[in-house]
Amino acid sequence: MAPPNLFIDDEALTDRQKDVLNAALGLLVDGGDGLTMTGVARRASCSKETLYKWFGDRDGLLTATVQWQAAKVRMVPVDRQTLDRRTLAIALEKFGRDWLTVLTGDISVALNRLAVSHAGQEKRNLGAIVLEHGRNAMARRCKPVLEAGRDAGLLTLDDPEKAFRTFFGLVVRDTQIRMLLGEHERPSMEQISLEARQAREHFFALYGA
Repeated sequence: MAPPNLFIDDEALTDRQKDVLNAALGLLVDGGDGLTMTGVARRASCSKETLYKWFGDRDGLLTATVQWQAAKVRMVPVDRQTLDRRTLAIALEKFGRDWLTVLTGDISVALNRLAVSHAGQEKRNLGAIVLEHGRNAMARRCKPVLEAGRDAGLLTLDDPEKAFRTFFGLVVRDTQIRMLLGEHERPSMEQISLEARQAREHFFALYGA
């Protein structure tokens, strides 16, 4: 059964719904594949009927948790009419910083490890959810800003998807794979900020007009 409504950011959630998603995320970190509607209901002290009403089923709950996690990565809105290089640089750098902050957190590492294990076992639901509401959601937020930079004469690019993939590589580099393979030392906020700034600088070196 599909969820009746999917929540994508804090403004769309009540405090009680946030408690439920926190419970689900906690269970994913603690137990990985052991996430069940019964377990979430127990940890969140709510009924399974409430969970089904809000999220539809387990896949709906997983989708909502991944969306909520991904919603922490926000693109600074830009005005196409007044966009300049400094504003574009700030937007891309903040996006990269938020992305790395979320990606290196325990929750994202647990979600991505579980998604990879599902793909290997041909359990494709979680992998598809993480791909669509993780990486693909990042692309949908970033590419319009890249296109705005192109239209403003600030960037030279023919293919926004290819440019996004380049930006993805510059921001993430090997950080995600290291975390997935068990590196326990999470980058500091200072290191994350530095890497986001360097990613933005390298991106402008490649695509700046």
